Amino acid sequence: MDPIRIAIVGVGKIARDQHIPAIEGNPNFSIGATVSPNHRGPEGIPHFSSLEELIESGPAIDAVALCTPPQVRYDLAALALSKGMHVFLEKPPGATLAEVAALESRADKVGVTLFASWHSRYAAGVAPARAWLAERTIRSAKIVWREDVRVWHPGQDWIWEPGGLGVFDPGINALSIATHIMPRPFFLKEATLSLPANRAAPIAADIEFRDTAGAEIHMDLDWRQTGPQSWDIIVETDAGTLKLSNGGAVLTLPTGTEHNEDLEYPGLYSRFANLIRGGRSDVDIAPLRLVADAFLRGKRELVEEFHD
Repeated sequence: MDPIRIAIVGVGKIARDQHIPAIEGNPNFSIGATVSPNHRGPEGIPHFSSLEELIESGPAIDAVALCTPPQVRYDLAALALSKGMHVFLEKPPGATLAEVAALESRADKVGVTLFASWHSRYAAGVAPARAWLAERTIRSAKIVWREDVRVWHPGQDWIWEPGGLGVFDPGINALSIATHIMPRPFFLKEATLSLPANRAAPIAADIEFRDTAGAEIHMDLDWRQTGPQSWDIIVETDAGTLKLSNGGAVLTLPTGTEHNEDLEYPGLYSRFANLIRGGRSDVDIAPLRLVADAFLRGKRELVEEFHD
């Protein structure tokens, strides 16, 4: 079977660090082109300044991986779908819920694959955590996602703009795990979003969720943490405590700790290939819906200005 010819649209840090190595390590794909007005891709791969230019004068492409900021992703995805290309969406899948729904409908009509990817769900501890919790009664949970924005997002002004999500850009990774491992749906009860006086997106958030059986889930997001970073989910159950740490890579159960190799992006591209070969899509918007609810229902408080 011939490899799927894929173009990488947006050649920034996430594309270079994660997408390109994962694609190059998957025999189901070959990189046919890269697209960016600013950065070239790997040596020897055809490069284009826009998706329109690729379509007009580039090689034949079967799929695109959209690694751009979410605010510009809809038009790129819609164009690719209109040309019969399969589409891989980096997280979050879009800037709004409505545009993702529109893309899903268009992909279904065209008969191609749309994949809303959530890389943190492929962290080593997530699948066994999901299996363990499926047989337990949840009493409460706590999500602590604290990191230093200057380390992880230096100079990325788009992330502070409307649609960039601010601290929810990493926080949605935690929600992608939580919505996957918790055995019951949960929903937002209240939230406080802390916005720097000179920014449009929050630098911190304190959120209370509750699941459909009444178990409370508290989420603490903060971009101002220096020193050791915190990416932890702790779930109290009738059989003891489960803890996922290091972004889902390390699983601690009452019986001990597991730390296996992380294959997040290789796992995503294996999933994408299987979806394409099977003629299916996967568009789970649960994490984005919870973030949207936080912006819809949360109260705002202004905090000191942030300067990168």
